[in-house]
Amino acid sequence: MNRWNPIAHLRFFPCALVLSLAAAMVPAAAQNLRPFPPGAQRGALVVVEPPDITVNDKPERLSPGARIHGADNLVMLSAALVGQSLLVNFVREPHGLVHEVWILTPAEAANPLP
Repeated sequence: MNRWNPIAHLRFFPCALVLSLAAAMVPAAAQNLRPFPPGAQRGALVVVEPPDITVNDKPERLSPGARIHGADNLVMLSAALVGQSLLVNFVREPHGLVHEVWILTPAEAANPLP
């Protein structure tokens, strides 16, 4: 009968340690700038009351199903951002509503849009 032997499994510890350290270093290397679509625009966004927003002090609206990506690229709810002034890149849908928004990191904000 095969039984688990903790001493025999210690030979895998160095490999597991190296792999875990390599995996921990990936997020540091993965902090490259996100690729934005070619038609992306930049502006200062303030969520007034969802779906009402202002972009560069001009009243706008979020489209139904709009996505707001945080600086960590996770999707955020617009209600969580009410009243905050954020530097963002955004894309409009064909009807002119703001459809996709990316909150910029300081590194991304320093780079101009292509």
